[in-house]
This record gives sequence, structure tokens and C-alpha cells, in this order.
Amino acid sequence: MYGRDPWGGPLEIHTADSATDDDRSRNLQDFDRAAMSRSLDETQQSWLLGPTEQKKKKYVDLGCIIVSRKIFKWTVGCIIAAALLAGFITMIVKLVPKHKHHNPPPDNYTLALRKALMFFNAQKSGKLPKHNNVSWRGNSCLQDGKSDDSTMFKNLVGGYYDAGDAIKFNFPQSFALTMLSWSVIEYSAKYEAAGELAHVKDTIKWGTDYLLKTFNSSADTIDRIAAQVGNGDTSGGATEPNDHYCWVRPEDIDYTRPVTECHSCSDLAAEMAAALASASIVFKDNKAYSQKLVHGARTLFKFSRDQRGRYSVGSDSAKFYNSTGYWDEFIWGAAWLYYATGNSSYLQLATTPGIAKHAGAFWGGPDYGVLSWDNKLTGAQVLLSRMRLFLSPGYPYEEILRTFHNQTSIIMCSYLPIFTSFNRTKGGLIQLNHGRPQPLQYVVNAAFLATLFSDYLAAADTPGWYCGPNFYSTDVLRKFAETQIDYILGKNPRKMSYVVGFGNHYPKHVHHRGASIPKNKVKYNCKGGWKYRDSSKANPNTIVGAMVAGPDKHDGFRDVRSNYNYTEPTLAGNAGLVAALVALSGDRDVGIDKNTLFSAVPPMFPTPPPPPAPWKP
Repeated sequence: MYGRDPWGGPLEIHTADSATDDDRSRNLQDFDRAAMSRSLDETQQSWLLGPTEQKKKKYVDLGCIIVSRKIFKWTVGCIIAAALLAGFITMIVKLVPKHKHHNPPPDNYTLALRKALMFFNAQKSGKLPKHNNVSWRGNSCLQDGKSDDSTMFKNLVGGYYDAGDAIKFNFPQSFALTMLSWSVIEYSAKYEAAGELAHVKDTIKWGTDYLLKTFNSSADTIDRIAAQVGNGDTSGGATEPNDHYCWVRPEDIDYTRPVTECHSCSDLAAEMAAALASASIVFKDNKAYSQKLVHGARTLFKFSRDQRGRYSVGSDSAKFYNSTGYWDEFIWGAAWLYYATGNSSYLQLATTPGIAKHAGAFWGGPDYGVLSWDNKLTGAQVLLSRMRLFLSPGYPYEEILRTFHNQTSIIMCSYLPIFTSFNRTKGGLIQLNHGRPQPLQYVVNAAFLATLFSDYLAAADTPGWYCGPNFYSTDVLRKFAETQIDYILGKNPRKMSYVVGFGNHYPKHVHHRGASIPKNKVKYNCKGGWKYRDSSKANPNTIVGAMVAGPDKHDGFRDVRSNYNYTEPTLAGNAGLVAALVALSGDRDVGIDKNTLFSAVPPMFPTPPPPPAPWKP
């Protein structure tokens, strides 16, 4: 049998001698090598080469997982390389010189603000908090109320001493609290930037907690208020121990402190209502306390309207804080209650032309435009001008609000040196009290109002205001405030700061009992402390932040403890100072808080005016 040889030759196949498949596979080497030039598939390769031996992979057992040694080495290498790189970068960063961007140092107003608030810590009565930070003060007058059997108010512990004595006068104390609250409502961002927001709120609360004790704050109707604790009458040569005859530390007082109640005191009650109402806005985040303050303010204001009279008539207070009237407190208290409650009945009262007329809103006079513990008219007019600038309530309030706004503009004009409404000392201090003693308390209030009004105008996108035919920029108002506060802080002919502890040259003989008696664990009786009152030595204790009464009309100042007209600080004076300082402090671009004061005021939809009367020929 012959077949064709695929490579070109005959092929003889012997069937009998044919080999088995196994024999042929074993003798593949006998095939022509050219046959291997063809590409073989995997099956054919396996026939030719047999099973291949695979390399055994090496692994690393890490306990929880088993990984390839190669991957493990690669991973560890990467980690080491990253660590070395990070260390190298860190070393470079540390070696490269740093350019730190520090916050600018606090300005003088901020520095003085921090000190001015410390004065209130030194004036606290009662059981002091641990963080009071006045080393020479301690708990005092813990029997106030209990020691007077004639009063129904048995717990009158707390509050603030008014000045260099230990009397607690509600009238100027309430005004001081209102001023502090007003400044917090308008400038809370600046307080926060200065790191003093919590401090000033604690200061306010210490006072409002006490005011709530001086009347039945849970009642809707009351018939009396505790107006004063302590007594300072030394007329006629009286030698009975009291808070003026005795020169002792508050901590050592052991004589009876009488409580003065009033049953007809519209001015005091309305001022207390203003203090509680304004504080309720400060503490609006504490709903329970805020509502408690609002309720107390309502009760006090109702009492002020029902029981007409001046609180100081026939009382010891008349010698120190005599009130000249209560109509200005009606406007002031009603305005604050409107902002605190949104009740339009208070706004209607605050804008009643008859009340404004009695308060002197439509006439001048030597003290017109001077905000003080006695006269709140100027403050009330500024406060209500704010409403016209930002809310524009329209009829029926527009006419009287426009009048208040115009009067405020005139008052701001009177502060400017180009006008002659008020004299100035050669050193530039405005004489708002016409040369009488203790001028600084009036100056700081005017500086606060001027800065505040300029910020109102700026917030209303108004560049200035008119004084007659002439237009003045808001910068002029701010400049006035700065020059007056700068004078108080040391830019004056004597180069003396009238704020204790600010600068290097300030009064060292402050008229203040606690500051003048060393903390030596010796208890002095009434006359025993006189040696410190009459001493020519500087006070052993520095009453930081106290603004003294100030220089005379010739820029003169006598640093003597015995003359309170130069060297005695007061609550009302320091409250105005704090308000002015915070308004001027920090970033000038940070203005007022436009909305917080209106947080309780409902949306206003002006009532259309009545139609005109029918025309008659």
C-alpha cells in the first residue's frame, strides 16, 4: 500500500508492522525537524513538552491575613519612603523662617474698656462671686433689709454701692444698668471682640437680680418700692453712724442700714422699668429670665403711671440724687418697654405730644441735650429716632418721631466745637454742666450718643446730617467723641488719665473708702478710719477702671481724697464711660446691630391718615 509522502516522497505503509499510537508518540524524534516549524496550539505543546514545573510563590503570614512576600516588601518600602519624605518636608518647614500674621494690638479704647468694667466688680455688695478679681474686696452688708424692722423687704442683699460710700441708690444704679444694656444691644460684636461680652452681661445681671428684690416682682400691681439702702445724712452735725459719717470698709459695716421705701415715685419706677426692659433684650436667649425681667418692668411702669410723684421729695436721696421730674422717664421707660414687648400701647405713650411737652422736648434751656441720671430726654429722643431711621412706622407716629429726630440732629450740632451752645476748656473738654463740678459723667454720655447716632446714620446709608443750611459728615461726630474720650484718657493739659489704672499718670487718692483702707485684718470703727480719709498718702488699693469726677473748668485737678468733686467715681459715670469706649473701640467698620433691638417688635404696617375734611366753598 502506497501513500503520498507530504514532504515529497512515496510512503510505504505496512499494515502488519504498524506501530501503536503510544509507540509513535515515543518516537516523535524520528520526524523531520522541519515539522516543528509550525506553530502548535497549547494541547500540542503539552503533548510535546509534557507538564511544566511552576515556580513556588513565597508568602508572608501577618496573622490576620497572608500576603505575597513581594507585595509585602513593596508596601513596607512605600511606607518607609513616605515617612522619610514627610520627615524631610517637616524639617524644611521648621527651618524656613516664619512670617506670623498677628492680630493688631488692641487700641486704647479697648484697653480702657477692660479696665472700666473692673470698677463694677469693686462696687459689688453682698456675697461676692469667686471670679470677682478684686483682691481687697470681700462679702459685705449681708444683713441689708433684715436689720431694718420697718420695711417689708427683708432680703436686699446684693446690688452695687453707688460711689465712694456704701449707699445703694436705686435711681442712678438703674440708669447705669440701662446704659450698659443699651451698649450691649448695639455693640455686642465689639464686646465679643474685646473679650468682655460675658463680663458685661454678668455685670448687668448682678444689678437686675438686685432690682427684682426691691419690689414685689411677681405681682402685677404694687404699692411700694425700696428706693435706697443706707443713709448719708450728716447735716446739722449729726454723729450717728451712717454711710457718710463713717469711713470704714463695706466689709466692716456693723451699724444699722435703714431702707427707704417710696409709695409715690414715678421717676424711680419708670427708670427701673427701663433698666429691666433693656436687660430683657440683652438676655433674650435666656427666655425664662428675660420674661421675668419684662414682667417686672411692666409692673413697675404701671406703678409709675398710677402713683404720680418724684421719688426724692422729702427723702435722704434729695441731697445726693434729687430728681427734677418724671416726664422724661415716662418717655424713656415706655420706649424701652415697647422695644422689649412690641406692645404698641407703650409706643403710643412714648410718642404722646403732651408728655413730650412736659419733658421739655420742644424748648431749649441750658441743660437741653445733656443726658444724665436725672434727665433721660436726650437718650429717649435718640432711641426713638432709631425707629424712624430703620422702621419708618408712618402715621400716627411720624410727626412726633420726626420732631424727635430733628431735635436729636440739633443736639448733635450743639456738641460740635464750631457752635457755642457749650463752652470748652482750653484743653478742649466740653462743659455740658456749664463749669459746675464733676463734669466727666456728662461728657462720656454725650460721646456715646454722638458715636451711636453717627453709626445709626451710617447703617441707614446716610453720610451725615444738617445743622441749619450746612451739611456735616458723620466723621465730625465721631471726631468729637474721640477728642473727648482722648482727653479723659490723658490727652489733656495735665497729661493725666482720669481713669484709674490706665496709663502711667492717674489719680492716686481716689475718694473711696474700700480703696483707701489697707487690707490688714484690722477692723476700724467709724472715726478710726478717718486717718485714712485724711491721709496724704496714696490709696493702698488701686480701684482699677474708676473714672473720677474730673477736672474743673480751667483744666485744673486736685488729686486729694477729701474733695469728692475731683476724685470720687460713680456707677452712672462709669456706665457712660463703658458705653462710649465700646462704641469707639475696635474695627470702625463694625457698626451697630440693627436688628436685635427690634427683635420683639412686630411688622409695622402704617395706618393710612384720615381723609381730609370735605371741601367747602
